[in-house]
Amino acid sequence: MVKVGIVGGTGYTGVELLRLLAAHPQVEIEAITSRSENGMPVADMFPNLRGQLDIAFSEPNMDVLKKCDVVFFATPNGIAMTMARELIEAGVRVIDLAADFRIKDVAEWSKWYGMEHACPDLVAEAVYGLPEINREAVKNARLIANPGCYPTAVQLGLLPLLENGLVETDQLIADAKSGVSGAGRGAAVPTLQAESSENFKAYAVAGHRHLPEIRQGLALASQAEVGLTFVPHLVPMIRGIHATCYARLKDNSVDLQALYEKRYADEYFVDVMPAGSFPETRTVKGANHCRIAIYVPQDGNTVVILSVIDNLVKGAAGQAVQNMNIMCGLEETAGLTAIALVP
Repeated sequence: MVKVGIVGGTGYTGVELLRLLAAHPQVEIEAITSRSENGMPVADMFPNLRGQLDIAFSEPNMDVLKKCDVVFFATPNGIAMTMARELIEAGVRVIDLAADFRIKDVAEWSKWYGMEHACPDLVAEAVYGLPEINREAVKNARLIANPGCYPTAVQLGLLPLLENGLVETDQLIADAKSGVSGAGRGAAVPTLQAESSENFKAYAVAGHRHLPEIRQGLALASQAEVGLTFVPHLVPMIRGIHATCYARLKDNSVDLQALYEKRYADEYFVDVMPAGSFPETRTVKGANHCRIAIYVPQDGNTVVILSVIDNLVKGAAGQAVQNMNIMCGLEETAGLTAIALVP
């Protein structure tokens, strides 16, 4: 059994991680930390876990966490970087679901996240945990930077095109929509029901924190700098991301459907749908899948990729469990085979 600890278990990502790990056949949850809810039974805060998880929130205790095989950080940005080194030196493997280790350029990270990095040397070591591109590196990693939700949907959508040099890289576009759970569990006016219901808006058009992460991943895939316009939107649903990605083809004679099917043929969690399909966010609700469709409208030279994920699963907690499975030599799909909820 893999002994795990979770630092920060009271947010939406934290409870999703708890839901998945509580049902994982090869996991024992040793600790779930929350300073504000210390002593409260987890099932009192999250009744969906009643009968599934008999553990209370506790103060972060490094002695307890050091006894774990893997520690997940489901905390705000800036927390994992203050604790990761001590855990890693004790032999614990760390998976950070926040952004502390995602961006390799530490100065760029500080610019977007507004703080000085506490351990830049660990940023260099951290493995970016998108298994579809870094599976071998994940196996031996001590520290995983779990990808963001928008970056997961956009990168999986565009990777085959960039890896094969099929598109111009200077004018990529990612138009993405997210449910309100992506904003977290904290109270905020924009996510009140009266504000978000029956409403649809763009935000952070001038620059979103996920932009440098997406650019970094796409540049690695294409082996060249990329020009990316990324516009996120908030839609009146709880879960899900729909990313519509656009690129200009260099050669429109390539069978893109076959290309995508071949690229993801061995990827259990990426579903390339039949030609003419329209992936829907509800078909991945609660599941660790990304569903993709490819179009070249009017037989032109613009390719349109449709990519959907559940932002809390493949975009966060599910991907973290997928990484844990790979790191610990478990079946990659362990604990992650739940079918999406419809309706």
